[in-house]
Amino acid sequence: MRLPESRVVLTGASGGIGLELTKLLCAAGAQVLAIGRERGKLAGLMDRYPGCLRWQGADLRTAEGREQIIDQAREMGGVNVLINAAGVNRFALLDQLDEFALDELLDINLKAPLQLTRACLPLLRAQPKSLVVNVGSTYGSIGYPGYATYCASKFALRGFSEALRRELADTPVNVLYVAPRATRTRMNSSAATALNQALKVGMDDPADVAKAVLEAMQSERSELYLGWPEKLFVRINGMLPGVVDRALRKQLPVILRYIGSHSKESIK
Repeated sequence: MRLPESRVVLTGASGGIGLELTKLLCAAGAQVLAIGRERGKLAGLMDRYPGCLRWQGADLRTAEGREQIIDQAREMGGVNVLINAAGVNRFALLDQLDEFALDELLDINLKAPLQLTRACLPLLRAQPKSLVVNVGSTYGSIGYPGYATYCASKFALRGFSEALRRELADTPVNVLYVAPRATRTRMNSSAATALNQALKVGMDDPADVAKAVLEAMQSERSELYLGWPEKLFVRINGMLPGVVDRALRKQLPVILRYIGSHSKESIK
């Protein structure tokens, strides 16, 4: 995928990874339709790249919001890259979440990318070459205490990406699944960040993640896992999940100590 020839729909554009992707895509000459809740965070980039960047504040959870995105994509001349980067997380035990919080997490992390991808497929298929990028997580391959609902959404997104790639194998559309490890964004509550520090979990800079994503897009990869030893743990969990069970059982008292009675949600 040649970035200067790309017309990109990017969700979560005002969040940590999304904002960095927006910067790099515009700098490379791509046309970007940025979907995000906070236009102010994109204002400077819109001034710097008036010919490349436009903003749309659509609600991804609604059919009306997604139709607004499709209309804007058509006005842009079509789309050959869809990046589903919007997401929400909660560091909480399952029974600490109310019904609304659980539904919202699944709506944004799973249902929105599936529905938006479905809506964009006619536009993507019309291009000589096109790409869907789904931003998942290491927790889409490793179930981790305190993130049961988040893991459920990212496991499902990973399965969706794999199945869709195979479903579209005879079309011009490729699918890239990206699995960052912990990243320094607002998506992490203070308790989650404190836990990562206590367990000495590596946290990546969003700019480094965005750079790796663009490199994977240009090299036409189908999967990208970031971080060491996280990539190793993914493989071990796939082959010997009992080993990871025992390792995480030892961490559980620390996790429960940091999780507290209330989790703070943030949406990127």
